Amino acid sequence: MAKLRVTLVKSLIGRKKDHIATANALGLKKIGKTVEKEETPQIKGMIKKIDYLLKVEEV
Repeated sequence: MAKLRVTLVKSLIGRKKDHIATANALGLKKIGKTVEKEETPQIKGMIKKIDYLLKVEEV
């Protein structure tokens, strides 16, 4: 499996509660925070749900 580098680039203020919860579950709580995750169907679904808030790179 490939690794993905996911960075939060937009604020969570004013977003839907489930979108905030998804970002928090990915480990993203502040703008500019970056995490590396394995590319699994679950992680890809979470990223797709809030892709407008994120920058995603393949490592």
